[in-house]
Amino acid sequence: MYEGDNEHIVIGGASVSPGQNKLLNISIDRLPTGTLIDIPVYVFNAKKPGPTILVQAGLHGDEVNGVEIVRRMLVEKRFKIDKGAVIAVPILNIFGFIHFSRDVPDGKDVNRSFPGTKTGSMASRIAYHYVNEIMHQIDFGIDLHTGGGQRHNFPQIRYTQEDENSAKLAEVFNAPVTFPSKLIKGSFRNAAYQMKKPIVVFEAGESMRFDEKAILEGMQGILNVLKHFGMIPEIEPKYIVRSKTIHLTNRKWLRAPTAGMFTPKITNGSEIKKGQIMGIVSDTYAKRTKTVKAPFDGYLICINHQAVVNQGDALFHIGE
Repeated sequence: MYEGDNEHIVIGGASVSPGQNKLLNISIDRLPTGTLIDIPVYVFNAKKPGPTILVQAGLHGDEVNGVEIVRRMLVEKRFKIDKGAVIAVPILNIFGFIHFSRDVPDGKDVNRSFPGTKTGSMASRIAYHYVNEIMHQIDFGIDLHTGGGQRHNFPQIRYTQEDENSAKLAEVFNAPVTFPSKLIKGSFRNAAYQMKKPIVVFEAGESMRFDEKAILEGMQGILNVLKHFGMIPEIEPKYIVRSKTIHLTNRKWLRAPTAGMFTPKITNGSEIKKGQIMGIVSDTYAKRTKTVKAPFDGYLICINHQAVVNQGDALFHIGE
C-alpha cells in the first residue's frame, strides 16, 4: 500500500534522522501577553525505511479524549517502532485547548480553515503552517475527535468514500463501527485528500469529558494500524479484542419533535429495531410528552446528553 520514505523528516527547521526520536515545535503565534504559542510535535523515526503515519488530536481544542489517547501512548511508549516513522501531535489547536473551546479565540474553526494562508486569520495560519510543516511528509494519518457539544459518539471510524486507501485504513483500524463520511470544504481531511494523503477520523466520546472505552478503542486502533504495516512486531498488551467492525451505509439524525426535557431510553451503541422507543421529550409542566422512535433497524452511534432541548435539535444519530 505504501513504499515509505522516512529518511528525511524536517519540522520547524529541525531534522530527525532515521534512528532518532525528537520533540519539536511549530511556532504559530503569541498570546496578547507576548507568550509564544507552539504546537509540540513528537517524531519517532526508525532506522528501517517504512511509511510515515500522522497521529493527531486536539484539532478541536475541547475534544480531550484524543489528547489523552496520544498522551497515554507516549507514556506507555507505544510508539516504539521498528520501521517507518510516527509523527504524533497531542494538541493541534493549542489556543482552543487553553480556552476549553472547539475554536480559536476569534471564533473560527481550524478544521474549516485548511489549507490556510500565511497572513490570514489565526485559524488559517495554524492550518497553513501545519500543511507546510507536516502534511507533505506523511503517507497517511489518523485524526482523533469526539462529538461536539454534549453529543456522545459511540467509538467509530470514518473514511473518505472516494479514497480506496482510506477505506482500507479504516478496516485495519477496526473500530466498533465503520462508515464513509463526506468531505467538508476547508477540513483537514479534505486538504489531505487533495494531497492524496489517506486519512481516517476516529470519533469517540464527547467534548470536555474523558471516556475510558473511547480512549482504549483509539489506542487499540492505532496499534492495529502500526502492526498492519509492520511498524511494530506485536500488540501486547491488547486493549480491545474484536473479530470485526460493523459497516454502516445509510445514516440519519433523529431530531426533537418538540421543545422540552429530553430523556433517552436506550444506551449508546445499542442495536435498534424499527418502531422502538428511543427517548421521550416532555414539557416541564407534565402536560405533553412525545416519543422518538427508530425509523429502521440498525445501530445507535451518537446520543445527545443535553437535558433541555429545542424543537429540531439532533438527539440520536443512527445507521443501518
